[in-house]
Amino acid sequence: MTDESGQVNPSNNSKNDRARIVCRTLVEQAAQASAQALFLPEASDYIAGSAAESIRLAQPVEQSEFVLGLQDEAHRWQLPIHVGVHEPTLDGHKLKNTVLWIDERGEIAHRYQKIHLFDVDIGGGPVLKESESVEKGMRIETPFDTPVGRVGSTICFDLRFPEISLALRRLGADIITYPSAFTSYVIAPAQVGNHNEKRVSYGHSMIVDPWGTVLVDLGDASDGPKIGTAVIDHDLLRKVRMEVPLRRRTDVYPEV
Repeated sequence: MTDESGQVNPSNNSKNDRARIVCRTLVEQAAQASAQALFLPEASDYIAGSAAESIRLAQPVEQSEFVLGLQDEAHRWQLPIHVGVHEPTLDGHKLKNTVLWIDERGEIAHRYQKIHLFDVDIGGGPVLKESESVEKGMRIETPFDTPVGRVGSTICFDLRFPEISLALRRLGADIITYPSAFTSYVIAPAQVGNHNEKRVSYGHSMIVDPWGTVLVDLGDASDGPKIGTAVIDHDLLRKVRMEVPLRRRTDVYPEV
């Protein structure tokens, strides 16, 4: 089973550009490569220059040209898409940082809202308080069936908290959409390049197998949207789980 991990470079004026570039370029490339699913980064719709601007730009998915464009392309190519977007809260005072699963019919079949928000205040360095503008999610979503296996969704800073990946694995995830130490395939689509005068992203979108072998690394060049292809080998997944069993010591530390 083949999936694609995509890498893009959105900015604060790029909703229409992203719909055009991602929908028509990455989706078409993935479909022509016979991929069975396409995984796009967190915040693929835009990267704003400030929290206030990010809140102002957010649109409900049913009104978002970016999301509607992806839904059309998913249906056109019969290609499911996993993508990170901004959504407004009901009161409009904050955002939701979410990922959507758009199925091959173009329908939004799954949504996860980021649980762990990124607050950093480095002495003499950057200050970023995601919690001031983003509403935290309140639950881990059950992994869902896809053409490449059962997918458990997480977002960015969630990777610092192993409890969420453990919970997803116990719920049957074959694939977790961020780097983790558990015996699953990892799909880590990333932003890349300069978004505006304040924001640069690292790139290096990856697909990693359960042994830790990097199957795809798209590097840090921001010379256009890119996709990388890998085969999800479920026989290897079963082999690793059998050969390297995870025997948790719940007699020593609490059950999660």
